[in-house]
Amino acid sequence: MREVFRPMDLCVMEERRGMMSSSVPLLYGEAATTTSSSSCTSSESDEQSPLNSDRFEFDADLKFRIPSKPISGFYSYKSLAVLSGHVGSVSCLALCGEFILSGSQGKDIIVWQQPDMRQFTKFGTGEGSVKALVSVGNKVFTAHQDSKLRVWKVSRSSENVFRLLDTLPTTKDYLGKFMKQSNYVQTRRHHKRLWIEHADSISCLAVHNGLIYSGSWDKTLKVWRVSDFKCLESIKAHDDAINGLVASKGIVYSASADGKIKAWGREGGKNSNTHHSLKGILEGHKDVSLNSVIVSEDGSSVYGGGSNGFIMGWLANKEFDSWKVSCEVKAHEMAVLCMSLTGDTLCVGSADRSISIWKREIHGGLFRFGIIKGHQGPVKCLQASPSRVGDGFMLYSGSLDKSLRVWWIPKYSVGTEDDVS
Repeated sequence: MREVFRPMDLCVMEERRGMMSSSVPLLYGEAATTTSSSSCTSSESDEQSPLNSDRFEFDADLKFRIPSKPISGFYSYKSLAVLSGHVGSVSCLALCGEFILSGSQGKDIIVWQQPDMRQFTKFGTGEGSVKALVSVGNKVFTAHQDSKLRVWKVSRSSENVFRLLDTLPTTKDYLGKFMKQSNYVQTRRHHKRLWIEHADSISCLAVHNGLIYSGSWDKTLKVWRVSDFKCLESIKAHDDAINGLVASKGIVYSASADGKIKAWGREGGKNSNTHHSLKGILEGHKDVSLNSVIVSEDGSSVYGGGSNGFIMGWLANKEFDSWKVSCEVKAHEMAVLCMSLTGDTLCVGSADRSISIWKREIHGGLFRFGIIKGHQGPVKCLQASPSRVGDGFMLYSGSLDKSLRVWWIPKYSVGTEDDVS
């Protein structure tokens, strides 16, 4: 029987255990060896993102200290900040400029202000549970359990209010397709939907070259144009739920509960309107769900996290049309739920409530040099900052314990301990 691991399963388990959210936001005075990171999605050049603006002045006197040199030998990680405020489990994160966005199963999205990590605003309450989010220009795209994509924009009348701009598929898209029977697909027995509609929860999003990609538990990958929100394509991508998406160097990678990562390329290049085609299949362990996928900045290395706690890596050739296994390591005793990669450091979150830190080696190998513990529930999402902070970077983690934590990850140096708490 396939070992299928879905985030919703964890939500049910944690709710049954009666887990409570973390206490009020707390900044620690000491950061012996903390780690923290976050990442920002790409933005469109024709629009200035309000999330990257300089409208706000921050207190330069941070309430925590970050070492200026790499730490070697034994060290422990302590969260720089523990943030509460979500109604439900934290399911997704995105870093944009001086802001961090976090979405939850409680249907709310919180915008946190750096560096003091104060809650700037909250929006989205009342819509379907938030499963994924990305920002493009001055807009935020959110994916929901109710199978809808929503587009938000900062209100001109109030700078801290996010206004719902549209819901995808748009009404215009519906009107252009609902009359033709050829635009309908069979979703289950005696039930049809337009091919532009997802039939199940949208679990993941990726943005690349002016396109938004959405992956769903309905096994399809859909392609949307950022400029007019039109659905351009629907791909029957996998034999089971799609759990993760990432895009790099013109290739979109989809990770699925069917144990495969598939690579999709846009025929004819960036300016082409032709459809995507399958470039390759990266095989994982048999009957093991792949819950997350990440790719290196140069596109050469792809990593997938499995429900058996393993990380598998693949190396691409120069044409990005062939991949070979580069590593497979047992990262956690329980399922890998999320990953974030910045430079040569891979951060991995697990259902065992911990985060492992790995150094990416030549030819795609991985070497573990740290373990972070602190969350009281499975770690559902991670974002690592692409910017250096001291001799390290910031890491942000969201958990089913309803909290968001901030860490500082020191640069790897010879002599660091492999397993610390």
